[in-house]
Amino acid sequence: MMATTHAAAGLSLATALVVVAPEFATVAAIAALVGGVFPDVDLFVGTHRKSLHFPVYYTVAGLLVGAFALAFPGPLLVAVAFFFLSAGVHSITDWFGAGDELRPWNRTSPRAVYVHPLRRWLRPKYIVRYDGAPEDLALTLLLFVPGFLAFDGAIRVFVAVGVAIALFYTGFRKRMPEWFGI
Repeated sequence: MMATTHAAAGLSLATALVVVAPEFATVAAIAALVGGVFPDVDLFVGTHRKSLHFPVYYTVAGLLVGAFALAFPGPLLVAVAFFFLSAGVHSITDWFGAGDELRPWNRTSPRAVYVHPLRRWLRPKYIVRYDGAPEDLALTLLLFVPGFLAFDGAIRVFVAVGVAIALFYTGFRKRMPEWFGI
């Protein structure tokens, strides 16, 4: 899935705080946006979908820190919890997309995401056929709606920029490997 889809999913998690803990909503939103994109840094360092994708560890860390944040509410704990939860959702949902290859519509890779405790790769499920597919764009748009409605200011601007990036990426995704000679 696109980084914008992962960011939108994280933001949608943080949107609940606008109602239940508005004093922490913005810090949770920022942390969730960053956490939603963070695992894809391994595109540039290490093995993509293995080096920084931790579906189990991020999720467990997010739940544990989230429990501490419930017991001892504060912006730092809330931010860390939402960062980890969003990174966990990113890592888990990559399993439902395509493999880790440059042209995922060709379905040549059996590797969706690595599960470290199991020491094995999960096979892609192709519910979202590839990053930038029309259904991926639809998910981005759908998942950004709650955040766009709940927040204003910089978060709303981020949503608008994210939608513009998703539209561009979706429009040109299949041409990008040729453009970059890969």
